Amino acid sequence: MSTEFRNFLALPYEELEERNLKIKADRLARVSIDELREKRLKDLTDEKHIKAVTVLFSDLEGRLHLLDYDKKFLLGSYENLTFDGSSIRGFTAQKESDLRLGIDWGAFYWVPADVFGTGKVLVFGNVIDKDGSAYAGDLRGVLKGYSDKLYKEKGYTLNAANEIEGFLFAGKDAEKNFHLTGKFEYVNTGGYYHSLPLDPLRQFIDTSAEVQRAMGFQNEKDHPEVAPSQFEINYGYGEVVAAADQIQLYKLLTRQLANNLGYTASFLPKPVVGVNGSGMHTNLSVSHNKTNLMWDEKGEEKLSQFGWDFVDRILSRALDLCLVLNPSVNAYRRLDPHFEAPNQIKASATDRGSMVRVPIGNSKSMRVEVRSVAPDANPYLTLYSIFKTGLDGAKAEIKNLRQANRYLPDNIQQAIEDFKKSKWIAEILGADVQGRFADLKQAAADRCPKALGTFVKAPEVQYHHEVYNQALWNLF
Repeated sequence: MSTEFRNFLALPYEELEERNLKIKADRLARVSIDELREKRLKDLTDEKHIKAVTVLFSDLEGRLHLLDYDKKFLLGSYENLTFDGSSIRGFTAQKESDLRLGIDWGAFYWVPADVFGTGKVLVFGNVIDKDGSAYAGDLRGVLKGYSDKLYKEKGYTLNAANEIEGFLFAGKDAEKNFHLTGKFEYVNTGGYYHSLPLDPLRQFIDTSAEVQRAMGFQNEKDHPEVAPSQFEINYGYGEVVAAADQIQLYKLLTRQLANNLGYTASFLPKPVVGVNGSGMHTNLSVSHNKTNLMWDEKGEEKLSQFGWDFVDRILSRALDLCLVLNPSVNAYRRLDPHFEAPNQIKASATDRGSMVRVPIGNSKSMRVEVRSVAPDANPYLTLYSIFKTGLDGAKAEIKNLRQANRYLPDNIQQAIEDFKKSKWIAEILGADVQGRFADLKQAAADRCPKALGTFVKAPEVQYHHEVYNQALWNLF
């Protein structure tokens, strides 16, 4: 039998970037759904060398799932793509397992064949319940519905950019094998901004940045971070759903590239005690008719009253939101004040220990930065919860709210309790989703010590949602 595949699609990076930027322009221009669908269906029909369409969706914890549909099948069946929801953690029970995927034709990506395989394209999907409505456990659909509603009713565009830090460790499957080895090995010890041009970390960063560029991310800067073997690859602002999609793609492509190079890209918040952890600093703004509502040249720190109200509402609900922003046992190691930890429930222009920071900006770039977000947070749930709280939440009656002597929890058990008793969370997510999410977090927390101690325990990694597999859980 021949081992050669047919001549499946493998486009040059320059052409990939050009195609993806055109699709991004359509998305930014809010081209109608019907027109987007017709364009993408034409692309799939005309391009004879595509074999499969990979449809992506995320579960309640933010774990990314990929389903490959044969192109010919998808062209005839894209309106009825069913899957078993009971196999997805946090989704439906077995007795009510059938769910469908709706294609978001604006979230379509041409992808590098050396990373994602030849003959494939990617598109994000939203999960649809049996009655045809958006499925409550699919936070991408919830976020998209909220964003579209605000644009239609108020003309608001929600914008986000995320600074996602991670570690590059030696060896494939370093997280999955941690319960056997008890340690992670660095590939670089250079530190902040400092590494040789062709050392392993720099080569990994350069390669990842090139893949992002090909996928239309519009990169800004990349560099080694403070801790050994730590990295950050920044890219531009985007409309909120596209921004959340890019977080998922960023983590997917860096994991795959690391694997290709014989390494592991890890987004555990604090995989090594004694050095800085990894965060996902989340920058947010709201615009109306291309006017940034966060900007006021005469405002305090140049932030408008609209922006300060947004900040005050987030600070008011900091404890309610903590589990959303820090959803793993390991995340509470990062909230350590000895390492620039953003664990203080306050706002500041300069203090990096504050949960919320107001960076220097201008009429275009003025924004609010929520610093307490961990890189393993569900990006859709995170961005929905922050924007919903910042725009629609109530302000707490707390004296000196922005500088009050309050702190985020130092363990996940307390964060779960705050989340479970929150009426605000029940209101914005629904009591069913609130309960499901809390149960998932409790299951992992129960397998780990409440007092974290001075070294990372195997269960923190072993039962982390990013490396979940049934065999590990069943061994407990």
